Amino acid sequence: MIPVTRLDGSVVVINADLIETIERHGDTIVTLVSGTRFVVREDIETMVSNVVQFRAGVLRLVEGEVDLADQFGNVIPLAPVSRRPVEEG
Repeated sequence: MIPVTRLDGSVVVINADLIETIERHGDTIVTLVSGTRFVVREDIETMVSNVVQFRAGVLRLVEGEVDLADQFGNVIPLAPVSRRPVEEG
């Protein structure tokens, strides 16, 4: 998830994995795969850098190089889900 600033100054956080295109037509326009568009203050280079940093952070988290508590403060872990076979009949 990456924060972006709308032209009115409000901040919205978007899912970086759902970005389809980032275009520049005077303003920067971020289009998601759903077709939703955001006109934002950030330039294309900043947007690309933010997406790369987000994905690199995810990889560091998966590799165990980063602790969630260090990144986000107190995190409540989800309970593990036990998978039981479905009984037929």
